[in-house]
Amino acid sequence: MDQIKAIAIPTVSVVEHAAASPSVSGARSSGFKDSLQHAISKANDIQLEADQATEALMTGQTQNIHQTMVALQEADVSFQLMMQIRNKLVSAYEEIQRMQI
Repeated sequence: MDQIKAIAIPTVSVVEHAAASPSVSGARSSGFKDSLQHAISKANDIQLEADQATEALMTGQTQNIHQTMVALQEADVSFQLMMQIRNKLVSAYEEIQRMQI
């Protein structure tokens, strides 16, 4: 069960970061752009960690296939999340384009 929680943590932290950002009336608003940029950066970092774990396993630097597979699954889940966010953004953009002024 801890393995499942470990995989879910990156996606939860992205959502918590977006929810924790101050409102527009606050002193400093991080904004949608910053939240999205942070989420993309986090997904990229997770992918890079998975690449490093895979390379370490392939070169024999580590024999821990379990950690490598967990890192690969985390990268897969974060990539799927980013794809769903992209799909929703494209859908919202298309909906705005269809609006009549």
